[in-house]
Amino acid sequence: MTDTTQTLEPKPWISGIAPYVPGKSAGADGRPLIKLSANENPLGTGAKARAAFAAAQGAADALSRYPDPGSNELRATIAAKFGLDPARIICGNGSDELLHLAAGTYAGAGDEILYVRYGFAVYEIAARRVGAVPVEADDRDYATDVDALLAAVTDKTRVVYLANPNNPTGTLASRDEVARLYAGLPKNVLFVIDQAYSEYLSDAEDDGGLELANTQPNVFITRTFSKIHGLAAERIGWGYAAAEVISALHRIRLPFNVTRAGQAAAIAAIGDEEFVTASRAHNAKWRAWLAQEIESLGNHGLRVVPSACNFLLVLFEGDVSAETVYNRLMEAGYIVRWLPGQGLPHALRMTIGTEDETRGLAAAIRAALNG
Repeated sequence: MTDTTQTLEPKPWISGIAPYVPGKSAGADGRPLIKLSANENPLGTGAKARAAFAAAQGAADALSRYPDPGSNELRATIAAKFGLDPARIICGNGSDELLHLAAGTYAGAGDEILYVRYGFAVYEIAARRVGAVPVEADDRDYATDVDALLAAVTDKTRVVYLANPNNPTGTLASRDEVARLYAGLPKNVLFVIDQAYSEYLSDAEDDGGLELANTQPNVFITRTFSKIHGLAAERIGWGYAAAEVISALHRIRLPFNVTRAGQAAAIAAIGDEEFVTASRAHNAKWRAWLAQEIESLGNHGLRVVPSACNFLLVLFEGDVSAETVYNRLMEAGYIVRWLPGQGLPHALRMTIGTEDETRGLAAAIRAALNG
């Protein structure tokens, strides 16, 4: 006889997941705010990508036909740009999907997934989703500590995530540090290098991740079109690894995971080097300017973590708390990212906006500190 007193419950590892909280765009009263909480491109989207997107949407069968399930033209375009094998490229619904695929393919109940403290919030979710144990290694003043990561590796470790540059701290591990970390990992561990912000780096700052993925059997790099390319709404990511890794990931990848218009826009974005260069230059200029403005408030206990991304992590170590400034900035019309859920209740992450937005934010921070 069926026991009707039983109740339906999710697996315990699912119940343990704290849902991902995206950056807000409105205040508690619903009032639109200047959104500097999600690391979006303040210059918007390049003209070439916008034109390609519009053309794809305007096709007679734009809504009735499925997209190319293999993103073949997009993969070929990426391969040509970076000198890669298109068969070893996988596209996803943002790089987030690819990060989840890595955990789902190589880890399960009882395994361990390792990442640095203050790493990207998705890593813990991806680990718990498959029943794996998330393991945080100590940081080094908000940056990656290679020795701490290697010390945390056990015979249960199956995936190691490294965001480089890192979100939400903005810190960058050098090429030598990345190579040393990889050299210390067992070959049965998948090393995932999350390069969502790599296009903001100079050539001298390149961490060598693509080279590792091209030559080593257990390295998977992921990138996204959401940041410097300004295609966040379409959710397009790509990854590169050994053929055996890509084949395994495809087994659990959802079909038709990148839209037709999104693929068209991404293909055009790859070729729009002028827009990428302008976005990188704008970011470098106004990131440095904002950092200098905030550092001038050091007597209030503010400290800027050195950033290689399109945002700054600002530490509030004085009398005025990050939460207080967060709320006062909202009152002034600006929304940034307060991160108590990631162990950073004393910090705010601030996206680099347009010139007007960045100047306005600096003035609002100064006013917030003065009450």
